[in-house]
Amino acid sequence: MTERSAELQTFIDAAAVAFAARAGEGRSQASVSECFAALARPRNMASDAGARLPVCDMHLDRATDPDRLHDDDLVRLAVAFRQIEPRLVWGRRSVRGLTAEDGFADGHATAMVVGPSGLERRTDVWLGVSLLAPHVRYPDHDHPPEETYLVMTSGEFMQEGGPWFAPGVGGSFYNRPGILHAMRAGPEPLFAFWLLLTGNPDAA
Repeated sequence: MTERSAELQTFIDAAAVAFAARAGEGRSQASVSECFAALARPRNMASDAGARLPVCDMHLDRATDPDRLHDDDLVRLAVAFRQIEPRLVWGRRSVRGLTAEDGFADGHATAMVVGPSGLERRTDVWLGVSLLAPHVRYPDHDHPPEETYLVMTSGEFMQEGGPWFAPGVGGSFYNRPGILHAMRAGPEPLFAFWLLLTGNPDAA
């Protein structure tokens, strides 16, 4: 089915506004623009039932609570995400080939909104979310596609073994292709959206 649901369209519209307003100059802003231009063309919707992990039941409601946000674009994004979240299929990142700390396996969850395993199946753009329980560190990793983050909570990030930095609520930053990066939560859960421009063709 290629007709996009109203709830998913509302989420994509809210994400487009928030990412565009907060992405940095240069390649980050260009990547965001290219991603949402591609997303103007809907692809097939998945029929899978949603599935949560225990870490979601413990921390997701607090991490996505619109009442703790002060900016209108972030509030709209959080509200729209909550509308589609029950249909997302949450999973764990494989630790094969990664150096993961104790607690990582059960202390994190990721889900695609659009992408190969998302609500909308496509290969050209991946838009998804990551959740970390308090004091959990996501292992160092890299991937070929460039990536822009939009961070919705407190938390810290690292690039290329450099110092940890805290974008803050509503902060955004760019990962160039192949860059080594990681993230970690402090006393509160970490919740962030990520947007990848893969360079892969996508059939209609």
